Amino acid sequence: MIAAAAVADVCAQTSAPAPDAEPGSGFAPGLLQATFGLAIVLALIWGAAWLIRRLAPMAAKPNSLIKVIATQAVGQRERVVLVEVADQWLLIGVAPGRVTALQNMAKSALPEAPPMLHPFDRLFSLARAKREG
Repeated sequence: MIAAAAVADVCAQTSAPAPDAEPGSGFAPGLLQATFGLAIVLALIWGAAWLIRRLAPMAAKPNSLIKVIATQAVGQRERVVLVEVADQWLLIGVAPGRVTALQNMAKSALPEAPPMLHPFDRLFSLARAKREG
C-alpha cells in the first residue's frame, strides 16, 4: 500500500512541468546545437578534401615524358599498368612494395573499344525489341 502511494507520487512529480520552465524554450537550444554540429562536420569534410588535394600526387601533365595509358586491377592490391615512355610501351605489374616489368613493346595505336552498355540499357533494349517484334 505504501509502495503504491510512493509510485503514484513519483509519477505525478515527473509528469508535471517544472514551474520555472517556459513551454517552448527547449526547441531553440536544440536547433542551435544541431546547426553548430552540422557546421563542424561540413568544415571537417572541406578540410579533409583540401588536405587530400594538397597531399595527393599530381596527375600526369600533358607534356610529361611518362604517361599512364591504362590500368587494370588483377587482385585486391595488385594491378597491371600500361605506361608510355618515349616510343615504348611498358607493361608493369604493381603490388605492395614491388614493381615488375612484364613486357616491353613498341608504341602502337590502341584498338577501338566497343561501347559498353549499362546492364539496364541492355535489358531495356531487349524489352523494347520484344515489344516491337
